[in-house]
Amino acid sequence: MKKIKLYIAASIDGYIARTDGEMDWLSVFPITEADNYGYKEFFQSVDTVLMGGRTYRDILLMDFVWPYQGKKVFVFSRTDLMKREDVDFISENLIQEIYRLREEKGEDIWVVGGGELIALLLEENLIDEMIITYVPITIGKGIRLFQDNKAEQKWKLECVETYNNNVYQARFKRI
Repeated sequence: MKKIKLYIAASIDGYIARTDGEMDWLSVFPITEADNYGYKEFFQSVDTVLMGGRTYRDILLMDFVWPYQGKKVFVFSRTDLMKREDVDFISENLIQEIYRLREEKGEDIWVVGGGELIALLLEENLIDEMIITYVPITIGKGIRLFQDNKAEQKWKLECVETYNNNVYQARFKRI
């Protein structure tokens, strides 16, 4: 069975985006050869990507090449969005679809975001691992990494890595 992994960046005050979805604050801490935050290895360990509709729209509006080339991408949304040939949209039976994807053969599943999808997956105990890269900035308000979650869960801290630019990454496994 595939593992479902949350790999995401957050401000140290717990936000993944500004209120309008903007993530401009991340550009000060880009992924480079020196500081790639384990991204290259992580990217190779997954073959499926899950994201919410707002995250998808925000990514399409960014000025860079589609970052999920070669991956199966599923967008969970209740509204019609700009379609791409390499993206499937799921608007019904979200949890059933995630269980189905989890049973497929292959590499693990990456939850990119957003907050609502993360909360839903946590509530259903579907996230197995979290890799959270904390950026040393506070943005004050925005979209929280952990929105209201009705389920209490216990996590084991596997490791913490620090980088030269004061970014740190914490890896957790669900107990």
